[in-house]
Amino acid sequence: MAKEREHETKKKEDFPSEDHVQEKDTAAQIHAHVQTGRKKQPESTEDKVLDETKADLDDLIKGPSTAALEKENKELKDKVAQLEDKYLRAEAEMRNMGNRQKKEIDGMIKYDGQRLAKSILPVADNLERALAAEVNADGMAQLHKGVEMTHEHLIHSLAENHITEIAAAGEKFDPTKHQAVSTAPADKDHPADTVVQVLQKGYMLRDRVLRPAMVVVAQ
Repeated sequence: MAKEREHETKKKEDFPSEDHVQEKDTAAQIHAHVQTGRKKQPESTEDKVLDETKADLDDLIKGPSTAALEKENKELKDKVAQLEDKYLRAEAEMRNMGNRQKKEIDGMIKYDGQRLAKSILPVADNLERALAAEVNADGMAQLHKGVEMTHEHLIHSLAENHITEIAAAGEKFDPTKHQAVSTAPADKDHPADTVVQVLQKGYMLRDRVLRPAMVVVAQ
């Protein structure tokens, strides 16, 4: 009996139990997995590309829905339509402004002398009164006075329209403002290249010569 028990014990030692074998297999698998992880090769370029592509696809799948994209597209189209409408309105307004400005300029050119003409109308009235005066001693005095007043009124009207007389007598000859029609010998009162006499007055409009003064120049 004792020999039989000793034989069974030795048999168990020679043949481990099923649970013991399973534990050894599990430990071996874990060890192999760890060793495999340690020996894992670096990720290849192809694997990286595949991973990035997968990430892009994931982002696309998780992106806005079709309904949201359609809504955004409609909003953008509406904004474009509004901007186009504003552009067309602005273009039309600019065209209208250009037409109005052209019309105003044409009117200014057409009626350029209106202010001057209006200011010298009293001059014509005074000349008519002077011509209507009687030709006698008293009438001649009135005629002279009337013409004098008319001349003063005319000069004043010209000045109001920025038309002024060109200074000439005794001035140094200026070919841009004076027109020499004759010469005279220079003397102590009239040095060379100075205006000796004014035959016809000249006038300027602001800084533009309307008519040069006709003068005699000392030489």
